[in-house]
Amino acid sequence: MKEIALASIHKELGAKIVPFAGYNMPVSYEGVNKEHETVRKGVGVFDVSHMGMIFVRGEKALDFIQKTCSNDASTLSIGKAQYTYFPNETGGIIDDFILYRTGEKEYLLVVNASNIEKDWKWLEKQNSEGAELENASDDYSIFAIQGPKAIEAMQSITEENLENLKFYNFTYNTFGGAKDVLISATGYTGSGGFEVYVKNKDALKVWEAIMEAGKPFDIAPIGLAARDTLRLEMGYCLYGNDIDETTSPFEAGLGWITKFTKPFINSEELQAEKEAGVKNKLVGFELVERGIPRQDYDIVDADGNKIGRVTSGTMSPSLGKAIGMGYVPLEYSMPDSEIFIQVRKKQIPAKVVKTPFYKQ
Repeated sequence: MKEIALASIHKELGAKIVPFAGYNMPVSYEGVNKEHETVRKGVGVFDVSHMGMIFVRGEKALDFIQKTCSNDASTLSIGKAQYTYFPNETGGIIDDFILYRTGEKEYLLVVNASNIEKDWKWLEKQNSEGAELENASDDYSIFAIQGPKAIEAMQSITEENLENLKFYNFTYNTFGGAKDVLISATGYTGSGGFEVYVKNKDALKVWEAIMEAGKPFDIAPIGLAARDTLRLEMGYCLYGNDIDETTSPFEAGLGWITKFTKPFINSEELQAEKEAGVKNKLVGFELVERGIPRQDYDIVDADGNKIGRVTSGTMSPSLGKAIGMGYVPLEYSMPDSEIFIQVRKKQIPAKVVKTPFYKQ
């Protein structure tokens, strides 16, 4: 198991450490419900330094990005980011990630930790353009400062006007005593805030500055367990749960980041699939009776016939009810459709609902 730069700090803070995506990661500190509420109502900080960072540079950088990514990167100006994915050659998804245009001929791909090696090999294999690739994953720490008080709490430690940083925009500036920090208004919680990318040599200094500046706002470190409940309340996909190498991006609701304005890997087949229409759809649902849906539980119809499976599920701390996502046939995908979740020997009634589950 790999260690993130501030592993010892999280142990000192009393974090419960678990193996995750090849790293020892803090999963919780004071408990998922309390940490979840801290982010929804105040401000919390996640150490997500396990995420991968791959730079693509050079004259052919954009051509290479356009070929390997589903979204249209030609629309990005410097300082803007977009959500995208790597399509594979069989209709599935290699990884979903955020793409940043960091320079005239430079892009940054922030990829899922569990997929760093796979993504790197895929990019190397596809690089007939001769783009310059750099895997900088081990050189940086990433802190996600999330919650409605994040901007107010952090303004004192940066020269950047955080209030003016729009969603899916980013900049480089001083932050927490470190220079040239990438400050990004992206997030995975739905409660506002931003992420900072710092060189490992500055990680401790920046972490301490974040915690000190956040003291008057009751900032707290937040683990991966609350990150999962927060993202699920927003209906955000998690790679390995809701999407994977076998998942159709159209069934997963990712048609909006599949742009046929340019050719890309497997684009002709994906366009044909879009035109033909899908048979299944990823939906959100909430349980009508007591129970908790878990990944890979069967979704069944009123007669007990299997019609799908749960991809993510939890007891929502914000809503106080059990929620989940899963793939079902189109005829069961409309809001208020009745489905049942097979929990051991019991079939628990549920209804399909629109996401996000949590609305501010």
